[in-house]
Amino acid sequence: MINIPALEQMNQILHILFIFLPFFWALGTLPPPDALFLWAMEQVLEFGLGGSSMSTHLRLLIMFIISAGTAVASYFIPSTVGVVLFMTGLGFLLSLNLIGTKSNALSSGSEIRFTWREYLFYSVVLVLALLETGLLHHFASFSQISKNSPQAVVGYTLMILFIILWILKEIQSIYIFGIFRNPFYPKDVQTVTLFLEKQTKLMKIGVVRRILINLVSPLAMIAFLSLDSSLQRLHSVSVCIGFTRAFRMVWQNTENALLETVIVSAVHLLISNTDLWWSRSLDTGIKLLLVGIMRDRLIQFIAKLQFVVTVLVASWTEKKRRKSATTLGVLNIVFSPFVLVFIVLSTVLSSPLVPLFTLPLFLVGFPRPIQSWPGVVGTTACVCADTVYYCQMVPGLTTALQSAMAAGSLGLLLPGSHYLGRFQDRLIWIMILECGYSYCCVNIKGLELQETSCHTAEARTVDEVFESAFEQEEYVKLCSINEHFGNVLTPCTVLPVKLYSDARNVLSGIIDSHDNLKEFKGDLVKVLVWILVQYCSRRSSMLENVHKTESKGKASLIILPALNTEPQTESPEDTDSLNSENLDDWSDDVFGEEPTIKKGKDEKDQLKVLPGINLPIPGSVESQNVDSHFTNTVTEKSLYQAVALGYPASDKGKQETMAYIPLMEFSCSHSHLLSLPEEWMSNCLPNSKMKEMSSLFPEDWYQFILRQLKCFPSKENASNVVEEIAKDRVLKDFYVRAVMTCYFSFWGGDNMIPSPGHILRVYSGVLPWSLALDWLIEKPDLFQLALKAFRYTLKLMVDKASLGPIEDFKELINCLEKYESDWYIGLVSDEKWKEAVLQEKPYLFSLGYDPNMGVYTGRVLTLQELLIHVGKLNAEAVRGQWANLSWELLYATNDDEERYSIQAHPLLLRNLTVQAADPPLGYPIYSSKPLHIHLV
Repeated sequence: MINIPALEQMNQILHILFIFLPFFWALGTLPPPDALFLWAMEQVLEFGLGGSSMSTHLRLLIMFIISAGTAVASYFIPSTVGVVLFMTGLGFLLSLNLIGTKSNALSSGSEIRFTWREYLFYSVVLVLALLETGLLHHFASFSQISKNSPQAVVGYTLMILFIILWILKEIQSIYIFGIFRNPFYPKDVQTVTLFLEKQTKLMKIGVVRRILINLVSPLAMIAFLSLDSSLQRLHSVSVCIGFTRAFRMVWQNTENALLETVIVSAVHLLISNTDLWWSRSLDTGIKLLLVGIMRDRLIQFIAKLQFVVTVLVASWTEKKRRKSATTLGVLNIVFSPFVLVFIVLSTVLSSPLVPLFTLPLFLVGFPRPIQSWPGVVGTTACVCADTVYYCQMVPGLTTALQSAMAAGSLGLLLPGSHYLGRFQDRLIWIMILECGYSYCCVNIKGLELQETSCHTAEARTVDEVFESAFEQEEYVKLCSINEHFGNVLTPCTVLPVKLYSDARNVLSGIIDSHDNLKEFKGDLVKVLVWILVQYCSRRSSMLENVHKTESKGKASLIILPALNTEPQTESPEDTDSLNSENLDDWSDDVFGEEPTIKKGKDEKDQLKVLPGINLPIPGSVESQNVDSHFTNTVTEKSLYQAVALGYPASDKGKQETMAYIPLMEFSCSHSHLLSLPEEWMSNCLPNSKMKEMSSLFPEDWYQFILRQLKCFPSKENASNVVEEIAKDRVLKDFYVRAVMTCYFSFWGGDNMIPSPGHILRVYSGVLPWSLALDWLIEKPDLFQLALKAFRYTLKLMVDKASLGPIEDFKELINCLEKYESDWYIGLVSDEKWKEAVLQEKPYLFSLGYDPNMGVYTGRVLTLQELLIHVGKLNAEAVRGQWANLSWELLYATNDDEERYSIQAHPLLLRNLTVQAADPPLGYPIYSSKPLHIHLV
């Protein structure tokens, strides 16, 4: 064996190659074993077996094994009709999304299932395909293809069908070939209604195209393959592999399969000489395989060449690097043959072309799978507060993508394609992971909303590209040219999606107006009354089965602290808790982040003696004047439970002395339906202060609210019940105490007109110190209701200043009910804000402060159907920049936060492309699991 010439030559070549291996490793050209293995499986599955790259490595391995087994099994089937039926059936089934996967836009893990309509459609198509291929193969007379043969006639039909489909696809998007503006596309698409009206005809054309793609084209190609004479030589490896791939590609990638079949058919008709190598040595299946490889590599070569030119132009247009770029540009021109060799080698290997540091210094990257990263898609993202907006919009975006993909608006769908969506400050990155018969699997990423200089510069360019395409005036000529043709982004279409529009308004002149702030205090009392009455009415309806009176004739007995008693002296421990916990939170600094109130105390701490409860001294004159009727009616246990605290423990076995507490009786037996919780009935303010503040209570508004309630028993005398409750003075006194205590806690005993900074702090949940603060914080439900009332009042003040004053009580109630049902008014940092976004509340409002401009701002999110601009990115530009990012961080060990490769460049969209890479190399704030979109 030593003297064999081939081995000697191989020995010499390997000796030379081994010397350069360390150099290739240092340049990042040698692939890691896992990347090489997965890349090889993808290439064999796609070009040798007719499949597609998969969304996960496990799916890729399973699909590769099944597809290879199909090709091997077809070799051992004795009957040619059986082989053809086997190839057709398995090719159809394997092209469907049959491998179980779990995917959901909100990552809840719901399993994707077919509907019964899809099952019916797939069953009918499979039966038609098997009948067609079986009958044609059995009854057809096989002969060499000629201009009059049945296979040639089918070939002519496929050519016509291909031209029709190409035209229907091109008129769905904004640009033809990415250069010339489509005259059939709507000119101005700034509103959803206008766009949908103008797109009606295009959608009808899209339905026709979908029928031709999903039904007519596959059956026509199966007829072409079934009539081929090469099937008579089935029991050969080349024929089995070629036709297994061909029958699979018909379903897996119909448009590419149609193009390959048309090319092979045209060559058959053009070449009449049968002695040529193409006609003599190759069967139709292998011809289709070779044409498929050449088609894919030609598309990659054109994309890589465009990327090289873009990098050269980008280096020249960047002022900071123009001097060094000039030298590199001259070197690229002088050594252009070597650059072409690199492009060709990268194309043959289907590996990314790496521009070192995104400069015009090109290397061939190592072969890697389409996903580019070893991790599972959608498992990592730099989650932040803005992630929730992408979570909310992805389900609607997926539905819009389904219609656009089915109509052909996004062009030819190929695994590894990248799309960029833009709406306001949101950037959506869409990557196609796999494609099959009537389905497509995508990964959607959301980029950061933070306005950095690099982010803003490239986002502005993206806006300019989309505005020049989609927001043209009527007088612009029909066939205009794409002004941004050299950009890596080519506009495709717009997608109507239900999402939140973000509006930020300056509240100067509103929140700092003396008249508005004065009116604010009066409105706050009204809103507090409405909030508490609504809460108690809903609470009673939820507890109506538990909360029942013992008998209809007896009135409810309620403990009312005496109005003429002074509050207890606070213990040093209680005083310290008030000062230490709240004074630190209260400051005049409104220029920092949103202030947050500290969490409430432990439940155990809530059981301590409340300093504000007015308890009569046992044995005093007041406690002895209680009527004996009440003491006999109410047991000692219920009294202690109602008061909740404050009495010393007594020795067991001794007779316990009961404290006499003045009791008040509801004058209406139905007043318990609106009764406050027992723990809210205590008083923490001096009697004099409470009497002073009681004058602010709007009794007419209180009476009006009660008469609007609908929580009473549905009886004929319901109106009389309402009147009786409205006249119940005891119930009103309870509301006066609760409302005015909450009102007092907001201002800290200061009756002056509040400042805007004070409003912002209280809105954020930081209240000033007062006697009522600790009392209120120990009642978290009441505290949240009071805080909600304060926020509603602020929104009411903004609305009154913007839309006009409130005319009457009825209009005010309607306004508050609208806040309750359609709005979430709070802080962006609240967890409930995220819940409201995911629940798709129609409107959200937040108050903030801009320290840079020194103004108070209002942020309003409005849920509505809006248009997202979508464009297709140069896939090779994305792969090249991602490969450079990997090389730079792993091989060049350049971990500088301000490294050159993440600096903004509008032509390459360099910063946005780096952001879209999977962590830790990139930093998208949202990344979905693989989303399987059905296109039937």
